[in-house]
Amino acid sequence: MRSFSFCFLAVMLFTSCNTNIIKSEYHSVKNGVWNKDNVLEFTLSKMDTLQGHDIFINVRNDNTFPYSNLFIIASLTTPEGEVTKDTLEYAMSLPDGTWLGKGSGSIKENKLWYKENIVFSSSGVYTIEVSQAMRKNGNVSGIIDLEGITDVGIEVIKSNP
Repeated sequence: MRSFSFCFLAVMLFTSCNTNIIKSEYHSVKNGVWNKDNVLEFTLSKMDTLQGHDIFINVRNDNTFPYSNLFIIASLTTPEGEVTKDTLEYAMSLPDGTWLGKGSGSIKENKLWYKENIVFSSSGVYTIEVSQAMRKNGNVSGIIDLEGITDVGIEVIKSNP
């Protein structure tokens, strides 16, 4: 009976902790290589038009990722077709080479801020597109195939008032 009570309590804790998550979705990157032309698309529908939301871009990398930072181009398209495009830079490791992010073993997951307390102004389908925009210093053309990225996702949560 005591083990049943413990299991029930554990299930309740895990399910109650995620009540603010509206959407969480990932796309795997083929063979851990993110091609610059591989634009990952995520759709959001039936979003609350009164509540604020925080949007994160989640990136999983392994030990073959050769850089300490990551440049991403992210765009948000409204149901009316308005597009907001951002070029974002995120730190992926400390100066000593220690990976940031959570996880054990060779895969680390980074939860990266994208939009904070955004209120979706109208109902309908919103689209988020994410692509990598890495370049080597002094090189105009971008890196075609970025190694070491295994998955890219988004997470939308209710903002805390």
